[in-house]
Parts: sequence; structure tokens; C-alpha cells
Amino acid sequence: MNAPRSIVIVKLSAIGDVIHGIPTAVALKQSFPDSTISWVVEGRSADILAGHNAIDHLFRLPRGWLKSFQQVLQLRQQLRKFQADAVLDLQGLFKSGVATLLAGSRLRIGHAKPESREGAWITYTDPIVSTSQHVVERNLDLLRPLGIEKKAFGFNMPTWPVSQRRIEKCLSQLQFQAPPIVINPGAGWTSKQWPPDRFATFAKALWQKHRVESLVVWGGPAEEKIAKVIVKKAGSGTKLAPATTLQDLGELCRKARLFISGDTGPLHLAAAVGTPCVGLFGPVPAVRNGPYGNTHIVIEPPSAVRPHWKDRKTDTESMAAITVEQVLAAVEPGLGRTSAA
Repeated sequence: MNAPRSIVIVKLSAIGDVIHGIPTAVALKQSFPDSTISWVVEGRSADILAGHNAIDHLFRLPRGWLKSFQQVLQLRQQLRKFQADAVLDLQGLFKSGVATLLAGSRLRIGHAKPESREGAWITYTDPIVSTSQHVVERNLDLLRPLGIEKKAFGFNMPTWPVSQRRIEKCLSQLQFQAPPIVINPGAGWTSKQWPPDRFATFAKALWQKHRVESLVVWGGPAEEKIAKVIVKKAGSGTKLAPATTLQDLGELCRKARLFISGDTGPLHLAAAVGTPCVGLFGPVPAVRNGPYGNTHIVIEPPSAVRPHWKDRKTDTESMAAITVEQVLAAVEPGLGRTSAA
């Protein structure tokens, strides 16, 4: 087929899900270097796409845009002006299906049901059934109607110079003797959070056994409160990070020895910028949503305590089944690393 002149990717949120779609944009730009590639995205998730060399334009939407007729009309006008030859809906929800239709393209690609929900598949001319396991590769499977079959595409994340300078100043002020291990205790679902006292015990052991320092990151008041508890209980060698933007966090990850977290956006951001990660996975299988790449380690509980899919947001047992000893054993081989940069 002829190379499309313009392509729209629809992946509105959340942060980790948007990151998982970036290799699709990279694949499109490498396959069709003369094509213009745009992305429809909501809220602050747009910040991690800003400056990416595979993305020529961002359609930034406020959260709740679908409830505003004016916002919907404005998006339609902007998308029609773009004149997309193809639209790829990586989200598979009602609102992303609306955005897909608004683009007015004759070729509309998305996941077949049940991967797509809320009737989104009705908006596609080409619903695709994927047999891949990881969500990154499931997204790449949507490129088949465009003649792209290869799956070896990375994230190619941009650097953010303002955030680089801010993070360098921050680390200098915190007086770390070597790049720290970054701990992220928060997650969008409570079921994905490892108990704070275990993070504290882990960080304390790192310092006492190896003299390795930890930096605890957070986002929002609730996570800041948890982070402060961890820092207080861990004691010497563990410090609280200042407030960070997503771009700040990306640059901080590049300076870290390792990044340790449950299944949440910051973990996937760390993996995307090339930082070795230890992912703690309970309610959602790591084979589907784990940090993508070969440099990462995932720790999961025994299958006997894994919840049914319908209970994944309310489960409390699976993350609690991961021990401090397991995490220490995963981390210790990588303590010779000095920097991800």
C-alpha cells in the first residue's frame, strides 16, 4: 500500500497506558518517515509525549472533554483539518472511539472485542485480533493493516533539558554520594501498592547492608504522606524527593541505579527511559503489563493468591504476599550500577 500522508494515534490516558503506546508511534515514523503523525491525548499524559521525535503534533484534551459539546466540536474541526489517512485507536473505549470517528478517516484501526469495550469496536473499519501477550506488542499488532509486521521497536524517549537541570540541582542539594535507588510506593489502585512498612524495611536494609541510598518519589498529597512515613521508618540513607513533574521524574529515573515500584505509570516511564526496574506485580500479570524490555525484573506472588480478574482492583492479598527478602534478592545483583544516563 502507499505510505499514508498523515496518521492519528488515539490513546487518551492513563500515563502507563500512553507510554505503552509510544513504540507504535516509533514504528510508524520509522516505517513512514515522511508521514505526519499526531496523537490525541488527555491531561498531563501529554507531557511525556512532548518533544518525541516520532510525534509531529499533539491534540491535547482536558479531562472530561467528552461532556463538553464545544470541546467535541473543536476536536472534530482540528482533526478534520489534519486530514488523516489512518487512525489507530489504542484505547478501545467509548470516548476513544468517538475521537476515532471524529477524525473522519476511511481507515480506522483498533482492537477487536473483548479487548475493546463499551462498543468502541463499532467505530473501526479494521478491528484486529491480537495473540500477543504484552500490551506494547498488542498495540504494535494494530499496525498490520498498514503492512508493518515487525515488533522490535523501542521507546526512543526524548530528553527534557529544563527538567535535566532541575534534577541535577536537586540531587546535588540532597548530597547523595552515588546515584540512589528510586522507590515509588504509590499506584493508581490500592491493590497494586506494596505495604509502606515493607518499602521502609527494604530501604533500611539497603543502607545497613550495602550503604546504598534510596530516594522516595511521590505524586500528590496522599502519596507524599506515604512517602514521608517510609522515609521516617527507614532512617539514615533514605530521603524524600521534592515534588516532580512527569518530565522531572523521567530525568530523575535516568540518574537512578534502579527503580522499584508496583504497576503504575512511573514504573513504565522509568523502563521507557532505560532505567533497570524491579516491578512488583500482584493483581495484574506482569506478562501483560510488566516493565517492557530485557533489563527488568518482576516479582509476583504465588499463583494461589492471585485474584480473579474481576477482583483485581479490590484484591489485598497478592501484593502482601511479596516479601522484603524477595525484593532484596532481586536488587542486590544490580548494586554495582552507577547511573542510567
